Amino acid sequence: QVQLVESGGGLVQPGGSLRLSCAASGNIFNLGSMGWYRQAPGKQREFLARISRDGDSNYADSVTGRFTISRDNAKNTAYLQMKSLKPEDTAVYYCHAFDLLVATQEWRDVWGQGTQVTVSS
Repeated sequence: QVQLVESGGGLVQPGGSLRLSCAASGNIFNLGSMGWYRQAPGKQREFLARISRDGDSNYADSVTGRFTISRDNAKNTAYLQMKSLKPEDTAVYYCHAFDLLVATQEWRDVWGQGTQVTVSS
């Protein structure tokens, strides 16, 4: 099975930048697209960005132009570069990946444990 571990969260001032990392381990041979989500207190988990194995990416309107997703397949790691951060970006950020179950040819959802990002002066 695939496991995901996020890192890079922390406290940053408004207008600042931060880069999150998501390292995949385990049976990564059938790892599919990877993405980032976030969840603020009292709110639903929100989609931010996704990137395919080939590097095709898409973004939520709320982060387009400020966040950039990238992926290093050799390191089995996805990144989320965030700039021009705002207090409303404060949330727990989660990494997600699709893992193909060969026996059933079905995609399985895999989530990381989350990393806290706090934007405050």
